[in-house]
Order: sequence, then structure tokens, then C-alpha cells
Amino acid sequence: MTVLRPEVCGVELDAQTRCAHYRSDLDIIAIKMKCCGVYYACKDCHEALAGHAIEVWPRAEWGETAVLCGACGREMSIEQYMASGYECPACGATFNPGCRKHYQFYFEAG
Repeated sequence: MTVLRPEVCGVELDAQTRCAHYRSDLDIIAIKMKCCGVYYACKDCHEALAGHAIEVWPRAEWGETAVLCGACGREMSIEQYMASGYECPACGATFNPGCRKHYQFYFEAG
């Protein structure tokens, strides 16, 4: 069975959604932008390619599927991602804990 992954936009993407801006082994998530409903590897890729400003996900919508594991293609809600302990609940791949420093660009402060 082939799992269809959502398309991810970005600058110089690899197969696990790493981009020109964030390339460590742990930089394997993509975020569906609230403003356009498109997955991007990071805010800088969105800024370079989208042609519009980022809108943050309001806390009331954190149940929406908006985070993609680049290792296995699992989509998760923002709540699931925030509660994941920086590990994919499906495949166990480790996510970059440093991403929390950028949450304000994607998610309403809680």
C-alpha cells in the first residue's frame, strides 16, 4: 500500500522536508500554514515562496491537522505535535526540540 504524502513546499527540499534554512538530522517536520493551507518546510520558505504573510494558528484551532512528519508522512494535529515530546507518534523519529523557539511564528501563544 502506498501512502500519499501531502505536497510540501520549500527551498532546496530533501525527501524528509529539510530545507535550505534548516538541515539538521532532526529538522523533519513541515507545517501547514493557516493562511493558505499549504505545507511548508519552514517560515523562511513560506516567506520566500508564498507571496503573502503567515497567519498563526489560533489556539482554538490546535485540533486541526497541521504538522507533518517528514520521516514517515504522518499528519498530526498541532495539539498532538505539542504533546509528542519531540518524537513522531507513528514512527518514533526525533523532531528538533529547538523548533519550540519558533512556535510564535506558527501558533498563537498559549
